[in-house]
Amino acid sequence: MALEIMHLSTSLIQKQAVMEIEKCNEFSAQFGLTLSHAQAIELVETRAQALRGNGRIEFGGGVIQRIIREFCHSPYISSYNYEETLQELVEMFYYYKNETLDLLSDDELIQFMRTPFNGVCQGSLELLAGRELYNLASNLRFGYAPNYWEDPAEDEEEDEDEEDNADEQNHGGY
Repeated sequence: MALEIMHLSTSLIQKQAVMEIEKCNEFSAQFGLTLSHAQAIELVETRAQALRGNGRIEFGGGVIQRIIREFCHSPYISSYNYEETLQELVEMFYYYKNETLDLLSDDELIQFMRTPFNGVCQGSLELLAGRELYNLASNLRFGYAPNYWEDPAEDEEEDEDEEDNADEQNHGGY
């Protein structure tokens, strides 16, 4: 009996998630991106698999709608890669939610994912997961600030300027 109730509850949650994704079509359509009912079901199943695979549970609709809203205006997403990009982003989100030890809120992680995806990664999901999110998770686990993505060349220039000033002071300005 309890198993039947749990299955019914899971089914209702999935149906609600599909309806919420379909509502996002109203927003994403202005960027030429929509998901069919079947694609919305696939995306919900991807979320369910990602949750199970990462040992997570989630109450409510989850983050799919937030991911859609943050990424649908990306210049690197088109109607040809929209569904598979969303699926990979959802999988990445839950994996790196664990890897960052839940130190970032859902919105902070999604916003972080969007920034390099649209910037230095130029739409590459491989670079996003393999470099940017990996470095973010490493920094957070080791207690460093998560904003490592600031331009290291600027830091090097500042260090060189400080060294030059110190040399001038030590050598009388020569």
